[in-house]
Amino acid sequence: MQRFIKQLSFGIVTFCVTVTAAAQTIQLTGKNNAIDYSKLNTIDSLINSYVKKNWLTGAVTIVIKDNMVVQHKGYGVADMESKKPMQKDQLFRIMSQTKAITSVGIMILYEQGKLMLDEPVSNYIAEFKNQMVIDKFNEADTTFTTVPAKRGITIRDLLTHTSGIDYGDIGTKTGRLIYAKYKIPTGLGHIDANLLDRMKALGKLPLIHQPGEKFSYGLNTDLLGCLIEVISGETLDAFLRKNIFEPLGMKDTYFVVPAEKANRLAGVYTEDANNTIIPWSHTFRGIDPDYPTMKTNYFSGGAGLTSTAFDYAVFMQMMLNGGTYNGKQIISNRTVEMMTSNQTKEGLFGDDYFGLGFSIVSAKGAAKGPRNEGSFAWGGYYGTTYWADPKAKMVCLFLTQHTPNSHGDVEKRFEQILYSAIK
Repeated sequence: MQRFIKQLSFGIVTFCVTVTAAAQTIQLTGKNNAIDYSKLNTIDSLINSYVKKNWLTGAVTIVIKDNMVVQHKGYGVADMESKKPMQKDQLFRIMSQTKAITSVGIMILYEQGKLMLDEPVSNYIAEFKNQMVIDKFNEADTTFTTVPAKRGITIRDLLTHTSGIDYGDIGTKTGRLIYAKYKIPTGLGHIDANLLDRMKALGKLPLIHQPGEKFSYGLNTDLLGCLIEVISGETLDAFLRKNIFEPLGMKDTYFVVPAEKANRLAGVYTEDANNTIIPWSHTFRGIDPDYPTMKTNYFSGGAGLTSTAFDYAVFMQMMLNGGTYNGKQIISNRTVEMMTSNQTKEGLFGDDYFGLGFSIVSAKGAAKGPRNEGSFAWGGYYGTTYWADPKAKMVCLFLTQHTPNSHGDVEKRFEQILYSAIK
């Protein structure tokens, strides 16, 4: 009898482990009773109307509710010239969606005890020691005066974009001019340079404000990617592949897209003065859209990845699962809680907050839109956006390759319909 009970107990434990692992994996088929599919399906007419009016070339959407795909479609065309229909597995240049993945990479090293969040970056790259802060800047000749930084920038500062590091091209005018003068890359597109060399050069330049005093979107995550390389002794590409992409089964996420998959890249578009959609040229804004297929050793932790809606949904589902997916633990549940908790002062990021690599919806923010308090999100330069809503147990992505987009409100309308379809 005791033997039978032991066997039965073992069987129950095995069954529970199997069910738990299955629940953590995205189910591709089935009907979710928490969704009103008649409402959800009106997303089709919304997005198709934008395509028909030539306001949008194409898009891919995916919605995961309760670990189950409830919506995943391609709309319009992937390429205006060939008129190839947009496929669900189209490859997108996800640009700043790379930041969340690099941030998880840093937290993997944090969990291994190889770094601390509040230690100075100069512990690993000496050029960030004794930094200065801009005092006065002369636009005419790009000269400037400085004052000493009150403290060194920390890894937490980088994760929250409060270090005072700026962006070239898309940053402040001061940052754009100084970074152009000293040849600091934006991380956008193909870059023929050495990452550590350029980050060392960045360390010698002044910050645009005192560390921790403001939220300033900048090259913080490129520096985090460099720190991963310095601390791990591996390239950022190799580190992320070994510790995130391969364990999660993210088979379509790359810094350099293999030649055999290049035909799946969506075309990139912008608008002319009349808001007419036109192809992104090879020289526009200094970013050649063919960069995903160009060989490089400069792996931008802030903007370098190409991926698919489903691959990125898997990454976000891992976060929603508390750091685990398909039986593979990437980071601990406690680390996920830290990353998706407020790390910034009240009002520093508008009504919402910023965590360790993600924006976080506050109670004030939730009162103004459909996303629940605690939802964490970000997006990418070419018109991609994502969020995970823990309360709704939902992961959502809306991907385009179109910027600027004078009809970018389509994503917000998509979001409104989506939440109305939750019973």
